[in-house]
Amino acid sequence: MSNILVLNAGSSNVKFAAFRAGAALHETARGKVEGTGAAAVVEQLERSGALRDLAGVGHRLVHGGPRHTAPALVTPELMVELEELKALDPTHLPAELELIEAVAARCPGVPQVACFDTGFHRDLPAIARTLPIPRRYLEQGVRRYGFHGLSYEYLLAELERIAGAEAAHGRVIFAHLGSGSSLAAVRNGTCVDTTMGFTPTGGLVMGTRSGDLDPGVLVHLMRSEGLGAEQIDALINRESGLRGLSGTSSDLRFLLANEDKDPRAAEAVAVYCYQVRKWIGAMAAALGGLDTLVFSGGIGENAPEIRARICAGLSFFGVQLATQANAAGAPVVSARIAPVVVRVIPTDEELTIARAAQRLLPATPPAEGTREWSTRSRTPC
Repeated sequence: MSNILVLNAGSSNVKFAAFRAGAALHETARGKVEGTGAAAVVEQLERSGALRDLAGVGHRLVHGGPRHTAPALVTPELMVELEELKALDPTHLPAELELIEAVAARCPGVPQVACFDTGFHRDLPAIARTLPIPRRYLEQGVRRYGFHGLSYEYLLAELERIAGAEAAHGRVIFAHLGSGSSLAAVRNGTCVDTTMGFTPTGGLVMGTRSGDLDPGVLVHLMRSEGLGAEQIDALINRESGLRGLSGTSSDLRFLLANEDKDPRAAEAVAVYCYQVRKWIGAMAAALGGLDTLVFSGGIGENAPEIRARICAGLSFFGVQLATQANAAGAPVVSARIAPVVVRVIPTDEELTIARAAQRLLPATPPAEGTREWSTRSRTPC
């Protein structure tokens, strides 16, 4: 058994990738399974052949809480602890845990590894992670955690590979821009601040998420419209952002294509670019300057017009794009004379998870009765 399967569960689908284990992981398959029911997802994965010859399975878990900051083998004890964290992340964690259990039932004895999106931000300084609320809530784990950490871990490693240790340990801002968008400020290889906070809803405006919002707005809506918790959750996570601003779509490509004839689409694009630019300034302040800016994610990698609009207002602290390089999506899109190097680096969360899983997988399959998380099944993988 030599395959590592990676499962990246989202709100409406599960992305998967398969890798042949070895000194250098070799990707053999990648795809997406639509649907949210864990059992149905596992059935589709089985039909696709993704469950064959498994050495292990790695999972992206959005939230690890204050304790779980490094990848870990899934055990009964870990599952109990993660069940207790559901209140911190009711949107993602329940479905992610159900998927782990479904895989265990289908593939008994196959080790599973949990990789936490919050882990990259584990060393956030107290001033960056602390929320200005009564301390009794801080003691309950209500604080800024940060997300997209598996993407940032990959990007930091790639930056060091292609540009060297000096660049990777300088003052770097990573911009993971997609349907979910965030920035991370990294100095000496450590995250010192990030835009997302207690949940992935915070920070930048996103496809359907509001980003940071005056809490008084929510209090007003609760009073004026009688909105409850579930309605507020739907409002800020599924009805806001680019979709809410434009009234038509959360897809930035669609909005760009229609901005000349639709003022709401144009405004949505302008708000997005403005907020990214503003947050880059904030992250640069947290770093005490800026050496490297990295664009990644579906928007960051593939939308040169958005990169240009974001960077157009940043020349005052050394960001200047090379027009032709940016239009072509070159690896380096900054002008040669610019003090700040601007790069485009495609991210790969699944490879990050596969690497972590391979490091933690036992050299031999676990014996009957060991404490790796598994349940019996009539059909072993």
